[in-house]
Amino acid sequence: MRYLLVLTVAVAACDRAPHGSASAAVTADTSFRAPDGSAVPGGELGRSIRRGHAILAATRDSLPSHVGSTLRCTSCHLGDGRQKDAIPLTGAYARYPRYGARAAAIQRIEDRINDCLLRSLNGSALAFDDPAMRDIVVYLAFISRGVPVGDTGRGVPGGPAAGDAVAGAQVFRSHCARCHGAEGAGIAPVPPLWGSRSFNIGAGMARVRTAAAFIRHNMPLDRAGSLTDLDALNVAAYVTSRPRPDFAGKERDWPRGDAPPDAPYTTLGGRRSPQ
Repeated sequence: MRYLLVLTVAVAACDRAPHGSASAAVTADTSFRAPDGSAVPGGELGRSIRRGHAILAATRDSLPSHVGSTLRCTSCHLGDGRQKDAIPLTGAYARYPRYGARAAAIQRIEDRINDCLLRSLNGSALAFDDPAMRDIVVYLAFISRGVPVGDTGRGVPGGPAAGDAVAGAQVFRSHCARCHGAEGAGIAPVPPLWGSRSFNIGAGMARVRTAAAFIRHNMPLDRAGSLTDLDALNVAAYVTSRPRPDFAGKERDWPRGDAPPDAPYTTLGGRRSPQ
């Protein structure tokens, strides 16, 4: 965790630096800013922030040996991870370490990043001391500046755990196929929603409630919010019912029996009966 301590000190130094000083200088690339309005700083910190952003924006190109799908991090974390109601990553840095029910363990932010690589990108994990992991964490710290500690704002509220996949197929044909293709294979740069190059069954987006909330707020991309709650739920039911890669070890998820009602597979822990 040494580099995180270094990052904290460096960010604090940037905050304190007088206007015009070397440590307060910004690079020409200020296309993304932290929520508090701060631009990317200069020096090694700024280079690490920009590398982390590049990995999220072009994950397969950046980490070809760790990504098995054609998705990228920003396929789900829209707006460079800063968009409200689109699974924002702002504030994520301050929420870890935290307990994760799916793993039944205290997870560091690196664990959560690897969950995304393993599940959403159907790939393999990064070592905690890998330079790419460092740069991702540094970027997450940067875009979390100005976000109150404990601010959730993750944009995937709960909802019904089941929908009508048959009705959802019609919604998909009418509203989604023009970008994602009739067979859900995606039309570059739009990602595939099912099939061998999509997220696997262990991903959060393979759950109806997560998918429905994301679709309701963000899709279709050029008419976000135009679908009704029911349409979003039904199309989520359809998309999550389609074939996708398996995830080895999924049966060990939620070992304490607290799997959510929309978990798309059976676990060894089962599901606790309502009290």
